[in-house]
Formats: sequence, C-alpha cells, structure tokens
Amino acid sequence: MSTTTLAYRAAILHSLADPAVVGVEQSYEYFEDGLLVIDGGQIVQVGNAADLLPTLKGVDITEYRDALITPGFIDTHTHYPQTGMIASYGEQLLDWLNTYTFPTEQQFADKAHAANVAGIFLKELLRNGTTTALVFGSVHKQSVNAFFEAAEALNLRMIAGKVLMDRNAPDYLTDTPESGYADSKELIERWHGKGRLHYAVTPRFAPTSSPEQLALAGKLFQEYPDLYMHTHLSENRQEIEWVKALFPERKGYLDVYDHYQLIGARAVFAHGVHLCDAECQRLAATGSAVAFCPTSNLFLGSGLFDLNKLEEHGVRVGLGTDVGAGTSFSQLQSLNEAYKVMQLQGKKLDPFKSLYLATLGGANALYLDDKLGNFLPGKDADFVVLDYTATPLISYRMQQATTLAEKLFALTMLGDDRAIKETFAAGVSVHRRD
Repeated sequence: MSTTTLAYRAAILHSLADPAVVGVEQSYEYFEDGLLVIDGGQIVQVGNAADLLPTLKGVDITEYRDALITPGFIDTHTHYPQTGMIASYGEQLLDWLNTYTFPTEQQFADKAHAANVAGIFLKELLRNGTTTALVFGSVHKQSVNAFFEAAEALNLRMIAGKVLMDRNAPDYLTDTPESGYADSKELIERWHGKGRLHYAVTPRFAPTSSPEQLALAGKLFQEYPDLYMHTHLSENRQEIEWVKALFPERKGYLDVYDHYQLIGARAVFAHGVHLCDAECQRLAATGSAVAFCPTSNLFLGSGLFDLNKLEEHGVRVGLGTDVGAGTSFSQLQSLNEAYKVMQLQGKKLDPFKSLYLATLGGANALYLDDKLGNFLPGKDADFVVLDYTATPLISYRMQQATTLAEKLFALTMLGDDRAIKETFAAGVSVHRRD
C-alpha cells in the first residue's frame, strides 16, 4: 500500500444501478461494517472491514460509529447568485423572477460581491453533503470567474456557466448575442477542463434569449468537446404559453432548444414538470437529462414532476435543489419533498431510488458516472458521512428501525445539514460538523 493510502470504517452504502431498471435488490451494495480505501484522491477498494483490514498494514484508519458512508450528493440544478434571496415570499415563476431574482442578480456585476456569495454557497453545499453541482452564474462573466476560483481552491468537481439573456429582462441584466458568445468563449478557454471544473453554456430560458442568441449558444455547445448546456424547460404553464407566443413556428418548448442545437449529451433541462410524451421521447433519444427540483416546484406552485413517466421513456433524471426557488441546500430535504410529490400522484419513491437520484443518477445525468456516483475503484473519492445520532429524534427513530431500507428512508425524511458529520472531496475533508 502507498504511504498516502487512507481508509474509513463505518457502514457503507452505494448505488450500482437504477432500481427502476435492475430492481431494488440489484441496485445497491451495502457493508454493515465496511471499509473505504482511498489513495491520491481516488477510490482504491470498498468492502467488508473483516476482509480488507488484514491487507492494510500501516494504513491510517478513521472509524465512524453510528454512521453511514455514502457517495457525495450531486445537485443537477442550482443558482448560486440566488443564495441571498432563498425563501422569498409569495410569487409564482415569472413574477418571482421580476420581483426578486433580477434585482438580486444585478449585484453580481461586483466581483467582490460575487466572490463572497460563492464562498457562502459552496460552504452550504458542503455542509449539506453535496460535492458536485451544476450551477447557474449571473449574466456577468465575473460571477463565473468568482465561482470557479472558489471551487478550484477546494478542488471540487463543479460545473457552471454565465447566463445568456438578451431580452425580456431589465436593461441592467442583459447582454447581446455577440457579447454573450464572446464572454462565454473566454470563460470556456479559461476554465473548462481545468482541474475538476467544467463549463456549461447557460441560456436562462427560451423567453429571455432572442433567436440570434440561441443560435450562437448552440454554436458554442457544438464547438467544444464535453461542454454542458444548462437551461430551464416546462416549469410553469404560464411560461410554456409565453414560449409558444414567442416561437410560434416551433412545435413546442423543447423544440425551440432542439432547433438551435441545444439538446443532446450533457444538455440538462431543469424542471420538466409539464412534458408531453413526444418531448420525453426526444429527450431520451438525444441522451439529454432533466433535473427534478421538488422543493422549488412546490414552493413556486409549478406542479408535480412525473418521475415514472420519464423513467418509462428512458430519460436521464438527476435531483436538483434549484436554490433560491428551492428552499434547502440539503438533498435529503429534496428527497423528503420528492417523496411527497410522488405521494400526491398516488405513487411511491423507494429509499434506494432516492439514494440513486442523489448520487449515481445525478452522475449519470451529468455524464460523470465514470468519475462519480459510487465507490467503484478509480472513481473520485467524493463521499459523505451521515450521522445516525444527528438529532435526538433521528437517534430514537434509528433505534426502532429493523432494516436498512427503514434507516435510509428515515434519514431522507428527518435529515438535513445536521445529519452530515463530514464531507470529503477528492479524498480531502472539506466540511466537518462542529
């Protein structure tokens, strides 16, 4: 073993595949007394402690009692400039944007302000066990520089992009097709593929970009290998009608993006609450992904996401917080609300499907499942330690639990940032509670 090899002992759980595809029992691997072995920021081995301990002579082993180690959580849609306006009262999507979002994002013209918020945002992610996120910046390129600088300092795997928005927004918050293209290109050249960072071409949504801007965004998306595309789709019925009025020549909302070549592998569409079968089929056929954002969809009254429908069509789905319309940085809280969204449709969300959505499902949606999402050897050592005694209620509930599924479900219903004992990125502790 290398002198840099480290090992972590606790109960260990990770997803191997989507329960909807292989069945629940085949979808995960669990070690009641497990050992996670890492070296150089990557996973070396995972297995039963009794089997691995004899092979680890001289290796430093950290043991966690009453704890569960899982892969780090993955957030497939969030807005870092909206951190300061989370929990803003009383509007649905379009009024909410005009009342709260646009004035808040104006402040990100100031690089110092952007840097301060980026630090707060990343600290909140890590405090909640999230190690990778797909993140909106603001329209200002300095907002993205500030975010990537903060993420690089922590060696985090993060994806972000400058918002493209040249119409139907305040003058103080718009760019032009040409400036948006040039600024994005500059940011791509500086940050995409640097360390663990990736860039996403980021039109806010179809109504705030002209056809000329969408065409240049599509050009950008095709110009560079492995770029991401990140935008919103079919979140709110009023929004959908607006898109139809602005683009009457297109068959529907998704077809606007499709027409401008903003669809395909590593294209992630937030929300997708009101998709028709044909749109689901097109998303699946192109390898595009949808981010399920339950706390946001409920908070803004947007509707109930039909997870089963997207599963039936084979669409990649990840889990998103959508801060600040979303009301928590915690993916445990996202899963709490996701369960309720399913219940309101007469359906269930199995706890192992929840684990998949928050980890390997997110990695699959982002085409990072070769690097993230579970503990197969060679993957990044991004993981979280969950505390079975985080609160008196969680501790008491765990004493009543008789199965792993029951423990996992209770964590998703009762857990939040307090349940995160420690968070690791590339094998380094980046958050430790207390």
